[in-house]
Amino acid sequence: MSKSNNKMGVVQLTILTAVNMMGSGIIMLPTKLAEVGTISVVSWLVTALGSMSLAYAFAKCGMFSRKSGGMGGYAEYAFGKSGNFMANYTYGVSLLIANIAIAISAVGYGTELFGATISPVGICLATIGVLWLATAANFGGARITGQISSITVWGVIIPVVGISLFGWFWFSGDAYVAAWNPHHVPVFEAVGSSISMTLWAFLGLESACANTDVVDNPERNVPIAVLCGTLGAAVVYIVSTNVIAGIVPNMDLANSTAPFSLAFSHMFSPGVGKIIMALMIMSCVGSLLGWQFTIAQVFKSSADAGFFPKIFSKVSKAGAPIKGMLTIVILQTAMSFMTISPSLNKQFNVLVNLAVVTNIIPYILSMAALIVMQKTANVPAGKARTANIIAGIGALYSFYALYSSGDEAMMWGAIATFLGWSLYGLVSPRFEFVNKPR
Repeated sequence: MSKSNNKMGVVQLTILTAVNMMGSGIIMLPTKLAEVGTISVVSWLVTALGSMSLAYAFAKCGMFSRKSGGMGGYAEYAFGKSGNFMANYTYGVSLLIANIAIAISAVGYGTELFGATISPVGICLATIGVLWLATAANFGGARITGQISSITVWGVIIPVVGISLFGWFWFSGDAYVAAWNPHHVPVFEAVGSSISMTLWAFLGLESACANTDVVDNPERNVPIAVLCGTLGAAVVYIVSTNVIAGIVPNMDLANSTAPFSLAFSHMFSPGVGKIIMALMIMSCVGSLLGWQFTIAQVFKSSADAGFFPKIFSKVSKAGAPIKGMLTIVILQTAMSFMTISPSLNKQFNVLVNLAVVTNIIPYILSMAALIVMQKTANVPAGKARTANIIAGIGALYSFYALYSSGDEAMMWGAIATFLGWSLYGLVSPRFEFVNKPR
């Protein structure tokens, strides 16, 4: 098989981008937003605006960048090798954490589906098993990953699009209004409290950029995939979560561990709810599959650039960095044992907030680099100004999301980021003293 046959086309890349966002991000969203109230629709609008700004800027980065490595390559334009390293390092840390959270949510849904009661240690072992399964499924290379994702994405498309289209027949305007702000929290505080969770739902809008090296015609296909995937996810998220809020009473929704299943149980029967739950588990595992592939590509591009150990660069005949994937899942296995907690919900929330904080760092670096990228590409001043303003909006939103993530997540995220600077100090001599006189 030729090398080009192992690369993704625009449709597969768009699907991968969409499933990376929707496959896991939406599973618990209705419950988390119900804790705030339907006033969280304002958070959706803020996040949708911020995410589309980020997506537009990333699309421009994909058009103008001549450096490989996704967001690391973008950051290098403005911040040199250290920026490249920090973007890929913080993004890699974010994905290590986020993928564990996704696996935990899959296990949690599975226990709910089968009515099983598992100890914290049992949940940890099951989470590790899901991570290893998703890793092994990626050994076939980029094309196989894209094909599997194109199937598992239906596990989220069917329930979410179904409720977006047909849920209106069960929608109660009175129930929606009654759930507007049940705890009477000030508006700014209410909106901010759900920002990190709504941004969690959009994490993945940059995954097309992270997979640039395995995409056919990336200059054309990456921007299309980023914009189309993000816009589609935004519409689906906003409509589906707000429809559910008008179907299921707020208190029931806030206490649910399977909100979409609960909604379909209200609409039809508990049996239908179980089917929906099984579909969502399939989608969640498919999302994890895509994310495990993406993190392997991030580590590979960093290793190719000389930042990470060379083990992450080695690929199989199918183009899959299998040794790197195994190293990553071993790290995740160790981290999973460190996160054992009696409260699955609390464990999930802590991981989500920390993943969001570390994920925003490469976003900010990429937004700042767009100015230099456009100057390098000789983009006309008028066109460059528009793109820079939109990138500025994306950066402002990113800082607001950092602020809204909470003190604990910010503290641990800052420690992880500062650790990255120390690690760069270990590898910097190979870059800082190249071709320089002694």
